[in-house]
Amino acid sequence: MRPAVLQLVASAALIALIVLCVLWEGWLAPIRPGGSWLTLKALPLLAPLFGILRGRRYTYQWTSMLSLLYFTEGVLRVGDPGLTGVFAALELALALVLFFSTMFYSRLTAPSRQKLAGE
Repeated sequence: MRPAVLQLVASAALIALIVLCVLWEGWLAPIRPGGSWLTLKALPLLAPLFGILRGRRYTYQWTSMLSLLYFTEGVLRVGDPGLTGVFAALELALALVLFFSTMFYSRLTAPSRQKLAGE
């Protein structure tokens, strides 16, 4: 797979995960009626946004580790009843897509791979 495709997939997954976190905890299925402070869980996802959009390899590397936090939350909450379980499953899927796309992008854009591609 080409790095440009992986960059597009990672960008889309990251933006979708940010939107999901805000909507889920803010309006659609908050823990408390009227929204909750868990909406702030989207803030750490804003940190890598511009680096991901610009294709910065180092940002991809640490974002792959950040995505595992959202994967863990999805695993823990997927068994909850109602919409919470559905949103947790969606968070789980988006976190996995983000993890693998960032990991493969980092691997394909490694300096050692660039040297081999130029030969």
